[in-house]
Amino acid sequence: MEVNIIPILSDNYSYLIIDKENKSCSAIDPASPEEIIPFIEKENLVLKNILNTHYHDDHTAGNLHLKEKYKCKIYGPYKEKDKIPGIDIALKENDILQINNYRAKVFETPGHTAGHIIYWFEKEKKVFTGDTLFVLGCGKLFEGTPQIMWNSLLKIRNLPKETEIYCGHEYSKSNADFALSIEKNNNKLIKRSKEINKLINKNHFTVPTTVKKEIESNPFLRVDIKNIKKNIEMENASPEEVFGEIRKRKDNF
Repeated sequence: MEVNIIPILSDNYSYLIIDKENKSCSAIDPASPEEIIPFIEKENLVLKNILNTHYHDDHTAGNLHLKEKYKCKIYGPYKEKDKIPGIDIALKENDILQINNYRAKVFETPGHTAGHIIYWFEKEKKVFTGDTLFVLGCGKLFEGTPQIMWNSLLKIRNLPKETEIYCGHEYSKSNADFALSIEKNNNKLIKRSKEINKLINKNHFTVPTTVKKEIESNPFLRVDIKNIKKNIEMENASPEEVFGEIRKRKDNF
């Protein structure tokens, strides 16, 4: 599987999953057709599928234009099927999606939105997390509680550690700065922050990350770690309570 990263809008990422054998591709959250079509045309590809993670406009605004142009199928979360423009197939927890030679398992990861889903390609060791998990961060809780979001994040944390994570936004610099305010004594986080700053200064992508890297340094995946609890003086609190406190701090950071 070849994954092409396409930065769109102000800080979004869209992705093209390319099947060279069939000269076709599938797009993850292609909100900006004018930034995506040139790449498709240049590579002489045919867009077969759109995979939406959730209904927000900065992830779905390109659906109808691309569907009209390429006659592609649109997949999205069942719980948001009435909000996904042009949706053809609605997906639920544990559904299997076969696109050409690639097979993805669907996980429901509510919290950012009530019906958010992610796509895990087990064989290829890649997961597309939309706005559930970012590099060193996670999505705002627009439609969920800390407990709901924590349970969603655990689904990602429990994936094989070598799994590559492709997320929906480029927030890595601000996320790194915030993470250091929570766990400044985490040497792996300090190292990652430096790496991220170097990448950004060179105008390079900070994605993909990996499950292993996020477990080591993302505070939102570490709310049950003693070091985090001690740092924010919540040593006797539940993971959900710690998560809620850290999310609140990030919202005000």
